[in-house]
Amino acid sequence: MKSLAAVAAVLLALVVAACGRDEPATSTAARPVVVATTTQLGDVVRAVAGGAADVHQILQPNSDPHEYEPRAQDVQATTDAALVVESGDGLDHWMDEVAQQAGGSPARLVIAPGRTPYKVSGESKGVDPHWWHDPRNVVAATEAIRDALVQAAPENAERYRRNAARYVAEVRALDRRVATCMRQVPAAQRKLVTSHDAFNYFTARYGITVVGALIPSQSTQAQPSAGEAAKLAALVRREHVKAIFPESSLNPRLAQTIARETGAKAGYTLYGDTLGPAGSPGDTYLKMEAANADAMVRGFTGGALGCSR
Repeated sequence: MKSLAAVAAVLLALVVAACGRDEPATSTAARPVVVATTTQLGDVVRAVAGGAADVHQILQPNSDPHEYEPRAQDVQATTDAALVVESGDGLDHWMDEVAQQAGGSPARLVIAPGRTPYKVSGESKGVDPHWWHDPRNVVAATEAIRDALVQAAPENAERYRRNAARYVAEVRALDRRVATCMRQVPAAQRKLVTSHDAFNYFTARYGITVVGALIPSQSTQAQPSAGEAAKLAALVRREHVKAIFPESSLNPRLAQTIARETGAKAGYTLYGDTLGPAGSPGDTYLKMEAANADAMVRGFTGGALGCSR
């Protein structure tokens, strides 16, 4: 009897412990296959789905979305998918080809919650597809993903809604922390030079001036001319820019070269197009934006200030 009582106590403890976390779904029907095109979307989908979806993420950490070529495993996952979640505004335009090769008829959710134009030297050039750099857009994306998952697997509706509410609260808390940290830096010192034009949502949200970019384009496939690089170097000197921020998925060599020529620093890396690999400071959306804020504040202030993560 004592042995049976001990076993019962152990089982009860396991059940109680399981009640506090999102348990994996047990049936195949309760785990729809969801394809997410980008690292950010994959992270948000997993946060909302918990264990109640089989998420296939096409782009991997530190991969450039502008250089992706369709792969067999991505086509197969799309064939089996109940839902495809895409980034929109041309960032993952290649998904049309993947879907065409895959056949089938998954629901396709295109996330493009903002329409912020990007600027080069103050001149509007087009729509910036990097919408996730404003957390308010991620809140909208989370809610859209929640609704699409509920439609794909109604039996998991309560879990999806609960997970989405928790994640939205975390994103809003992140937004408040970043805004508070950025206010430490006088507006005149918030001057940003990056690898390419990927941070217009972030800069608009937190009052940062975009001075320029090494590649003055939304696509990293463009290449700056010698004249453009010289013009940017002169601008960096004239604006007294303290730091040039290379991006994690791009070669930092040009940023380092211009930094040497101008006396700026190039030691603070940003996550622009992609999350970082597992274990890095940017391996989730929440950590990525906190790391970006910390890097910018340190760069703007010559390392005197930073943000807690």
